[in-house]
Formats: sequence, structure tokens, C-alpha cells
Amino acid sequence: MADRRSAGRRRPASARRRGGRRGKGRETGLVLWLAGVALAFLLLRAILPFLQRNWPWFVAAAVVALVLVAAFAVLRARVQAERERRWFRENAELERVDRLSGTEFERLTAELLRRDGFRHVRLLGGAGDRGVDLTAVGPGGEPFAFQCKRYTGNVGASQVRDFLGALAHAFAGHTGVLVTSGRLTRPALTEANQGGLILVERERLAAWLGGEALLPGRTARGG
Repeated sequence: MADRRSAGRRRPASARRRGGRRGKGRETGLVLWLAGVALAFLLLRAILPFLQRNWPWFVAAAVVALVLVAAFAVLRARVQAERERRWFRENAELERVDRLSGTEFERLTAELLRRDGFRHVRLLGGAGDRGVDLTAVGPGGEPFAFQCKRYTGNVGASQVRDFLGALAHAFAGHTGVLVTSGRLTRPALTEANQGGLILVERERLAAWLGGEALLPGRTARGG
């Protein structure tokens, strides 16, 4: 009977082997960690006198590296800005606008806003834009939200209502501007006027591209 009880309590051989391997693994990990700490200490001890003797050179090298990184960042920003300006000049004609994609039309609108002195121009178009393609702060500090429609046809009333819904909720407090390369249908025009939208239809877009300011009383600035 005693033999049967002791046999029931005895762990299987495979379990004993797994337990032994886990114990050895922990011991090996601890040994490697201690060896790494010791090696790091020895390296630091060996390098520290050299650093103490030559620290001005290391400081100078760090300063030079920071200056180079900053210069590269500024140069990259200028190159990108020049590319945007060149792209804008090449596409700032109504006939070319008709061949742009929706995303390119949003980019063009953003460049026109920057030319007019708008700040913090942000492109939001795409999935999850919540009905607004662009936001910006006007020259007077007021917030604006833009919906861009690169259409050869007409913008319908339902699209205007969607934009007004975005202005009433996610973009409350923003002045709404609808920019289109097409025109609004009569019901859409009624909805837009009742909602207080600023409208940039095809004819006004052509004038804006030609240098007129978006907002009355504002002078467009060349860029």
C-alpha cells in the first residue's frame, strides 16, 4: 500500500526533465546577464580615462553633428517647399485643374490658401476625414474648414448637406468654404446660402487661380 502511494506521488520522468531544463535555462540567463554587466563595467573603466582626456573633441564633434542635422532638415524643407511651388505654378490653370485627381485638387487648394496668408493649413482628405478636406486659420485668426470637389459636373444638395453636418458637429465654430471646379445645382446653392457657406465655384476659382484673394478685402500674396 505504501509503495502504491509513493508511486502515485512520484513525478513522471518527462516532467522532471522539463523542470531541470527550466532551472538550467534560468541559471544560464543569470550567468550571461552578470557577464554582460561585468563586460560593460570593464569597457567603461577602460574608455573613461580616454574620454576625460579628450572630452573637448567629443563635445565639438557632437555640436558639428547637430549643426549638420539641422542644416539638412532646413535644406530638405526648402527643397520640398520649392517642389510644391513649382507644382502649383504648373497646375494653376483651370484647364489643368480639370485633369487633376481629387487629392491633387486638395493640394492645389492648400497652396492657394498659403499664398493668401492662411496659416496652419492641414490636409485631412481621405478615409475618416469626417466630411472636411482641409482646415486652416485665416489671416485674421479665424478657423476655416474646406470641402474640395474636383468636378466637371455639378455638386448636389446632398453633398452640401453632408458638409453642413460636419460643420455643425465635428468642426463646429469653423467657417465653411466649398471649393469646386464645377458648379452647384440650384437646390445645392439654396442649401449653401442658407447654411452660410462661402462658395468658390468654377468662375470664382478661375479668378482665385489668377491671383484674386479668396476673402474680400484680402490681398493675395505671391509665393
